Amino acid sequence: MSRALVWFRRDLRLDDHPALQAAIEAGHAPVPVYIHAPEEEAPWAPGAASRVWLERSLHSLRASLRGLGSDLILRRGPSTETLLALAAECGAEAVYWHRLYEPASIARDTATKAALKARGLHVESLNGSLLAEPWEVKTGSGEPYRVFTPFWKNARQRLEGLSPLPAPASLPPLPPLASLEPEALDLRPPAREGGWDLGFWRYWQPGEAGAADLLEAFLEGALHGYKAQRNFPDRTGTSKLSPHLHFGEISPRRIVSALQTARVPAASRPDLDHYLSELGWREFSHHLLFHFPHTPEQNLNPRFEDFRWAEVDETRLAAWQRGRTGVPIVDAGMRELWATGWMHNRVRMVVASFLTKNLRYHWQHGARWFWDTLLDADLANNTQGWQWTAGTGADAAPYFRIFSPVSQAQKFDPDGAYIRQWVPELAALPAAALAEPWTHGELLRRLAPGYPRTPIVDLKASRAEALAAYSGPKTLPPDDAR
Repeated sequence: MSRALVWFRRDLRLDDHPALQAAIEAGHAPVPVYIHAPEEEAPWAPGAASRVWLERSLHSLRASLRGLGSDLILRRGPSTETLLALAAECGAEAVYWHRLYEPASIARDTATKAALKARGLHVESLNGSLLAEPWEVKTGSGEPYRVFTPFWKNARQRLEGLSPLPAPASLPPLPPLASLEPEALDLRPPAREGGWDLGFWRYWQPGEAGAADLLEAFLEGALHGYKAQRNFPDRTGTSKLSPHLHFGEISPRRIVSALQTARVPAASRPDLDHYLSELGWREFSHHLLFHFPHTPEQNLNPRFEDFRWAEVDETRLAAWQRGRTGVPIVDAGMRELWATGWMHNRVRMVVASFLTKNLRYHWQHGARWFWDTLLDADLANNTQGWQWTAGTGADAAPYFRIFSPVSQAQKFDPDGAYIRQWVPELAALPAAALAEPWTHGELLRRLAPGYPRTPIVDLKASRAEALAAYSGPKTLPPDDAR
């Protein structure tokens, strides 16, 4: 039987794996391979949180492959040269992989495909991570979309009749091939950081099985009431599938298929539709990144090229990064991120608004921090999220929309459960004081002596300064208290 390399990247699963299935259907014995070459993704090589997840996910994938009679060959080095060497070692006639959509990956994959074909190998790249290719969804004039609602109205038509591929029941054994262990890829954080990620694994199970368990739990629980409950960070109101989607441990087609076949009562249909629209935002983010590849480093809206961002005060930036701003909902979010590798989406918008509007720091400072600390650090989603909140991107919140962290806490954490969980030094304060404890000076001094007495920036004054930097309005619009 002929052999084919199946190049795993951010598709670390066996279920609904078109590249693996294509190799099998072509009559090849698949040789699964993962190549560690983070430098090829510069300037957005995987951050620290992504790397620690990756190590565990590779272990999970290797165990699944071994259970089917195969294995995962791990190598490190330049991708093209490594694939050519492996093909020669095992006599492979073809190479299959799933497409990636980041600018650096597109350039690398284009060159790799040309080099492999020049050596006489059959090469196929397929869609294994999106519901629709970014170039397939177009406006009536054939242009890319910049606004979500018409994009999703178009793209959603493609959801009918999705048929995810089953995982193979067995795979042929591999020939003798040298392989590294995941630990040899140097994915762990430096010892000097003291096991920074160890707390993550109380909350997460990297790998395909962990993704399947979360999807099942979501369908049975949080889906029902999702549209409203997703905004409250103190409860399990979301699927938390984003890290698994980023690493391809579950495909969006599998999720949509599960939603379409689930027994959902009529009362929960709006919840299902809203969750589908969140998957739509993921698609929209990849659509934007593909068509506007400069956006991870530059504003999509050129109006902001001359915007007067504030000069960064490193002490204030560090206070934001580590949850010591003196604004409880902001600090709770940043501490949740540091402790778990994840942050609730509502709170992501709040902390991003605080950085880009109240501190008036360029959104790149936040994007880079999230990139290093988020387990679901996806370049498309991260870029779109930060540019949306900063007001510089497609379909963005206007710059003058400034989230009030006080109003957000009062509305979405009314009892203070989320703040108390992640900012425990405030736990003794009454709920009425948790959103803005600096207005309860004596209580704060007596019950939370270790917490900052005042925020690192005056919220009202900084809001006015942000609006003045934007357009100098004489009359300020009201706080956004969504």
